[in-house]
Amino acid sequence: MDRPMTAGQLKEKSMFQDSDGSAGPAKTVYHNCSKLKIFLGALAFSFFAKGFSGSYMKSMSSQIERRFEISSSIVGIIDGSFEIGNLMVMVLVSYLGPRVHRPKIIAVGCLIMSVGAFLSVMPQFLMGRYNYERITVSVDNSTSVSACSPGAEGPPATDATETLSTVINAECEKTTNSYLWLFVLVGNLLRGIGEAPIMPLGVSYIDDFSKEENSAFYIGLVRSSGMFGPTLGFLLGSFCASLWVDVGVVDIDAISINPKDIRWVGAWWLGLLICGAVNFIASLPFWFLPYSLPKEGENENLKIGHLSVQGNPCKIGPPAQPQLKFSEAAKDFLPALKKLFGNPVFVVFIFLTILQYNSLVGIITYETKFMEQQFNVSVAKAIFLIGVILLPVTILGMFLGGFLIKKFKLHITEMAKFACITFIVAYLLNLLYFTCSCEVLQVAGLTAPYSGMKHLSSSKHIYMASCNAECSCKVDQWDPVCGDNGITYMTACFAGCKSSSGTGRNMVFHNCSCVEGQGLGLGNSSAVLGQCQRESCTKAFPYFLALQTACAFILALGGTPTYMIMFRSVSPDLKSFAVGIETLGGRILGGLPAPIYFGALIDETCLKWGTKSCGGSGSCRVYNTKEFRNVYLGLISGLRAGCCLLYIVLSALIMKRFKPEGKEMTDSKNAERSTSKEPDTVNKREILPGSRTSEDSEETYM
Repeated sequence: MDRPMTAGQLKEKSMFQDSDGSAGPAKTVYHNCSKLKIFLGALAFSFFAKGFSGSYMKSMSSQIERRFEISSSIVGIIDGSFEIGNLMVMVLVSYLGPRVHRPKIIAVGCLIMSVGAFLSVMPQFLMGRYNYERITVSVDNSTSVSACSPGAEGPPATDATETLSTVINAECEKTTNSYLWLFVLVGNLLRGIGEAPIMPLGVSYIDDFSKEENSAFYIGLVRSSGMFGPTLGFLLGSFCASLWVDVGVVDIDAISINPKDIRWVGAWWLGLLICGAVNFIASLPFWFLPYSLPKEGENENLKIGHLSVQGNPCKIGPPAQPQLKFSEAAKDFLPALKKLFGNPVFVVFIFLTILQYNSLVGIITYETKFMEQQFNVSVAKAIFLIGVILLPVTILGMFLGGFLIKKFKLHITEMAKFACITFIVAYLLNLLYFTCSCEVLQVAGLTAPYSGMKHLSSSKHIYMASCNAECSCKVDQWDPVCGDNGITYMTACFAGCKSSSGTGRNMVFHNCSCVEGQGLGLGNSSAVLGQCQRESCTKAFPYFLALQTACAFILALGGTPTYMIMFRSVSPDLKSFAVGIETLGGRILGGLPAPIYFGALIDETCLKWGTKSCGGSGSCRVYNTKEFRNVYLGLISGLRAGCCLLYIVLSALIMKRFKPEGKEMTDSKNAERSTSKEPDTVNKREILPGSRTSEDSEETYM
């Protein structure tokens, strides 16, 4: 019989011999290290997947608004349903984080996100084809189409692209089902539920089992890697927005509008199928990862305790997974919550997070609409520019922020100063957005007078003038044309056009009486389909984009240090809970209301609402761009002004609390252990499964 091995012999064998006795490093050490790397890779891909689907949904907000003929505030509610899903499970998931199998919970979350994406696609296959709002014209002969039809009250609804008279009545029942946008809302809700565990559980898992000096770098690396998801999500959104919604079903050449038209709807559903598949793939690796791992770089003496003497002496057994007692977890909930909110640094950090969420969510949700309305840029191009310029710059800033923390080993006080300075600089640059002004679109009878009318008076007759009085135009239509005089008319009828040539997008209207009356004299004054271009807006756009890029980089640079402040200001056993509370506060008071009130205020700047084929108000057709700019940029600036104030307060609190002992804790941890003023802190602290147990880590937080 073999003699039992001593602890020293067991350690020596496990460290330097394989099972066959050959010299070499222990396989289990390498195996555990590999599992941490696998988790890092899997978490980075899950961040990619959630960012990919989330950014795609954000980029499609305007397409969904137009497809279902809903207002911006309704779009905000759909967008906010994601936050509601988060709120339903966030606190529970984050609080129970260290007590459950975190990798498997993340896997379940990815699967739920996949189901939500597939559910959102359903309306496309239930609503039928999309029929956009078009002009009502009458056929005078086989070659000429008249927009202005004197004495004809409500001429037959024919169009150069498609006859609608037999379609509209049939489509009324289907458009009544435009409440099918509820499928998108529920799908977004499921995505929110599925995404809830990824951030708190994934980040706490890394922070628990990695070296303290590597934790910030790993988290920054995972978050910055995940930012490639939003980048590709916006690129996919740009591609899908440039495709017609019923691609492959209708003749694209017969469509009379282009992607710059506000009635254009892209293939919003196509990308959701891809997002669902990506989220499903992201769930797979987590099913094969363990409940916990040995701490990275841990002394081998600590690992000997996990060795089985009776079994293979070279095999390190995984720690036993404790049984979760819900009654005990619930009993500790209120004390843990009280401990967190008794920390003034954490409380200020929560308020800061809420304001940042409000401004960030408002920007992400309506930035493409702002670019489209303000600078006459198509939605597809706006999405593309965000994907290839703004997001990569944000990734670079986040990565550099984490790298600087690791490179210079920044203490919490230095992180606070760095984050405060970068945000204030970005805010000052943000104020320059107001200098990128743009003229309001000149629409006859709406924002510009007809010839001979000095004022836009009575709203009842606001659209009519003597030049189109005989045309019997319908005021509820929107199919804009641009006259030779540079003025946009709501339809060719309101321009008083008597004839036309060409079909589809190439249709040109002639003998337009309202265009002739604008000082061009009598003659063959014409108008073409689409709004008139605003040259000043086009020229200002590059400056706006450059300014926005600089702001995004500076904000991202201070983002990772700001995020690490939370980890360094709370006790280790509450890190996962703190992440959940921080995310909860941001979601419920930022992510949920922001798109709704942003959308509602933007709706107030609408000058002309569309009309559904069966009646009722649709989506907005044209905005007062000046008011839009003031509302949108004013909200962002106001929220960020509050953030600046809170950054200053946060920095002052951190410097007061941590600075006196900061250098001691950083430079001489061993000496600090022996001279600590609170030697019983570690002993009294509840040690949760997977939480940090190092004394130096504890003293940094308390």
